[in-house]
Amino acid sequence: MPKTPAASPFHDERTVRDEAPQYVLPLVVRIEKTDPPARTDALETAARAVLVMLADERSAGEGEWARVVRDWQDARIRKVVRRARGAEWRKASALPGITVTGKSAQVRVFPPVPLDGWPKELLKLQVSGTDLDDPSGPPAPDPLAPVLWLNPELDMSAGKTMAQAGHGAQLAWWELTEAERTAWREADFALSVRVAPREAWAALTSGGLPVVRDAGFTEIAPGSCTVVADHPALRARLGR
Repeated sequence: MPKTPAASPFHDERTVRDEAPQYVLPLVVRIEKTDPPARTDALETAARAVLVMLADERSAGEGEWARVVRDWQDARIRKVVRRARGAEWRKASALPGITVTGKSAQVRVFPPVPLDGWPKELLKLQVSGTDLDDPSGPPAPDPLAPVLWLNPELDMSAGKTMAQAGHGAQLAWWELTEAERTAWREADFALSVRVAPREAWAALTSGGLPVVRDAGFTEIAPGSCTVVADHPALRARLGR
């Protein structure tokens, strides 16, 4: 995938990516009224769901999803998170896709669809108001596993943050070798999503690790740095 800023799938400047047909990766998080998932677990499960889609054999070569996945990655990398419960979740689960389960969260990821071509079962799901909490603060991240660091200065909804975490995981995936991807897949895409310490954010964004700079379609200003993808393999290459 192109790595230069001018070709970035996330920058707000208009590039050749904008001339390509635009697709979006739908993610649906299950949020039941009586037992919603913890926020951090939902963020981590969404990021893992993106990786599971990218690594699935149906997304590669001549697989049934390969063409739309390629078209999606050749344009702006858009992800939209919607929420469902009860019958809505059951209908969404009947569509082609993959359900990824965390400790308390369930997220179903679907093959990319055109911006104006959402399946009706997903189109009617709510996209806003996805607010989740952590009953207790998340523990310190595993220093041996990837960490997706969130910008401590930004206030984003859970749905927006889930999409941003997915972006960060995808940037890390692109940077890895095949052997490193295989190792991550065999570890069930273990990762953490945490808010970065304020005093560490500047160093994280300038240290050479992949950084998501949002295109500004929703909630936050264009060009905002939202996530730094801190994968141990990438950190090792930087001598950190």
